[in-house]
Amino acid sequence: MDLYFLASLLLLGAFGGFAAGLLGIGGGMILVPFMIMLFPMVGMPEVYMVHAAIATSMGTILFTSISSMRAHHKRGAIRWDIVAVLAPGIILGGLLSGGAVFAYIDPAWLSLVFAVFVAYSASRMMWGRPPAAGRGMPGKAVTAGVGAGIGFVSGLVGAGGGFLSVPFMVRSNVAIHNAVATSAALGFFIALANSAGYIVSGLSEGTGVPGMVGYIHVPTLLGIVVASMLTAPLGARCAHSLPVATLKRVFAILLFALALYMLYRAGVAFGA
Repeated sequence: MDLYFLASLLLLGAFGGFAAGLLGIGGGMILVPFMIMLFPMVGMPEVYMVHAAIATSMGTILFTSISSMRAHHKRGAIRWDIVAVLAPGIILGGLLSGGAVFAYIDPAWLSLVFAVFVAYSASRMMWGRPPAAGRGMPGKAVTAGVGAGIGFVSGLVGAGGGFLSVPFMVRSNVAIHNAVATSAALGFFIALANSAGYIVSGLSEGTGVPGMVGYIHVPTLLGIVVASMLTAPLGARCAHSLPVATLKRVFAILLFALALYMLYRAGVAFGA
């Protein structure tokens, strides 16, 4: 592997992990655009770049969510009763998204969907307020259906689902700290189902790139995971001493820039 590519991966993973620990954001928002910029170094064909970046980003969540889930579980903050109802739907939605639909979406549309997702997340970070509490959790069938939707949408953008699951739980009268902790646990199931789907749906694609397992580029995944797991705890500690509200606004500006980059890629792809 090229040393410059490896160094870039470690730097990206370190930055993504620190930001995740500091601001509680999903890594995919940062990782996907930068992975697309780096993939030409390993000879990734243009047609597979967006798919590989989203799938590899989701693969990193499979590892990083474990440490987050353990930390929240030790504090007794995870609502496992909610996980038990949402997880089956999430797994079904993730398998459908990553294993069936994902492979058939044109890279241009995938870039556009990702750009909209990042812009929405940036706007929430810049101006959003916590959702107001509602009446309580809906019935099991409705909750499972919501889980399927969360797993499906997350699979299209390579995210851990917190941008959907946390507001849903808070509106359902779940305390915010329990909602965040429960979302961390749900992220593992989202990543597991979608990663399995990406592998299966991508096996028939001959990218010609060494280290590919389905749509997941394993060397990229490992480099980012190692660095991010080292810096995420540092970010969490800094969250108690740095002006997080100000940092969120600065970070939102970065996300808007990344959204514009993905929108540009979508425009180029549509015009090709």
